[in-house]
Amino acid sequence: MFIPRRTHLAAAVAAMLVATPTLAVDFKGYFRSGIGSTAGGGDQACFKAEGAGAKYRLGNECETYAELQFGQEVFKEGDTSFYVDSMIAYVTKQKNDYEEVGDEDNEIAVRQFNVQGKNVIKSLPGSTLWIGKRFYQRHDVHINDFYYWDVSGPGAGLEDIDVGTGLLHVAWTRSSNDEEGDDVEIDDDALATVTNDIIDVRWTDIPVNPGGLLEFGVDYGQANLNDAQDAAGFSDQDGFMFTTEHHQTEFFGGLNKLTFQYATDSMIASRQGRPNSNAFHDGDMIRVIDHGLVPLSDNLDLFYVGIYEDTSFDDDTGARWLSAGVRPTYYWSELMSTAVELGFDRVSPEASGEDDRDLQKITIAQQWQPGAQFFARPQLRLFVTYANWDEDVYDAEEIGGTNELDDNEGDGLTFGAQAEVWW
Repeated sequence: MFIPRRTHLAAAVAAMLVATPTLAVDFKGYFRSGIGSTAGGGDQACFKAEGAGAKYRLGNECETYAELQFGQEVFKEGDTSFYVDSMIAYVTKQKNDYEEVGDEDNEIAVRQFNVQGKNVIKSLPGSTLWIGKRFYQRHDVHINDFYYWDVSGPGAGLEDIDVGTGLLHVAWTRSSNDEEGDDVEIDDDALATVTNDIIDVRWTDIPVNPGGLLEFGVDYGQANLNDAQDAAGFSDQDGFMFTTEHHQTEFFGGLNKLTFQYATDSMIASRQGRPNSNAFHDGDMIRVIDHGLVPLSDNLDLFYVGIYEDTSFDDDTGARWLSAGVRPTYYWSELMSTAVELGFDRVSPEASGEDDRDLQKITIAQQWQPGAQFFARPQLRLFVTYANWDEDVYDAEEIGGTNELDDNEGDGLTFGAQAEVWW
C-alpha cells in the first residue's frame, strides 16, 4: 500500500508532539487604550499639575499603553524550581491606525527579563535568588498611578528569607540618569550618563496587630562614576531613603495603607515619584501617604488617597506637593457601574516669589466590567472629565501636554471612551 510522504511527515510530527511534554507558558499583561476629544476640537488633553508626582487617571490618560509578559517554569525538582520571566511594553499617543515604533510618540521598551531560582540555597528554605531586569516589589497608589516605592530595573537579589518574624529581602538594582544639574554643563555626550547603584533592604510581613502588617525598608543609592566623570569633577553623590508602611486588612471591611518616607540627596524621587538614584540631587524629602479602599454599602465602595510630599533642594528648587483624591463607585449590577473621581493637587515651589500651582479635576465614567468589584477587569468606560486651574500660573500646554487648549484658559473639558484590562 502506497502512503504519501505528507502522511509520513504528519505521523512523525504527531508522534513528536505526543512524546514531548507540553510547554505551559504563563501569559500575563496589561493595557489601556481608547479615544478622546477636547471640547472646542482637537485630540484629548490630559490634566496634570506642573511639578506634581502624578495625576488622577480616570478619564485622564491620553495614550495607548500595553505590557505583555511571558514566563515559564523551566525546571522543577522537589521544592526547587527555576522560572524565566519577560515583559515588553509599548506606548503610543493613539492618533492613527498605523503608528510606527521608534517615532517620537511611539516606543517599545524592555521592562523585564530575569530568572528566579526558588530554594536553590538550601540553607535558606523558601527563599528566591533572582538575577536580571525585573519589576521589584513595587508600591503604588492605583487611582493616580503613583509609584512611591519602586527601584525596579536591572539587578540581582535574594528575597523571602525567613527570619522568624516576617521576611527579609536584599537587592542590588541600577538606575542611570542623563539629566544635567543646574550648575553642571556637560559638553561630552560620553560623560552625560551617570550610573547609579541602589542597595535595597526590606523587612516585610511583620505582624503588629490583628489584620495589620508592618514593612520597613532602607535604600542606599550612590553614583558609580567612571574615570572621565571623576576627572570632569562630577560629585560622587549618594543618599538614603527610609520607608515604613503599615498595611491594614479588614479596615472597615476594606484595606488601608499608611506610608512614611524620608530620603536624602541622590535618593530623592526623580520622576513619577520613583526613588531612582540621581547623581545631581542634593537635599532631602519627607513624604506621607495614606490610601485605601472601603465599602460604603453593598453597592458602593470608595477608593481614597492623601499625599504630603516636601522636597527641599540645596539650590532652592524644591517644592511641597499636596494631593487628595477619591473615587466612589456605584454598582448597578454585576456588569455595570458608575464611577466619579475627584482629584486635587497643589504644588508650592520653594523659591520665593513663585505662586502655588493648583489643579482640580473631576471625571464621571459609566463602566461595564465582569463583577461588582473595584478591581474587576476588563473594564469598558465612557467618560467626561473637567479640570480647572489658575491661568496666571500655567499656560495651556503645560497643563494638557497638547495644543488643544488655548493659552490663558483656566479650564478644560474632555470626553471619550477607554478600555482597561490586566490578566
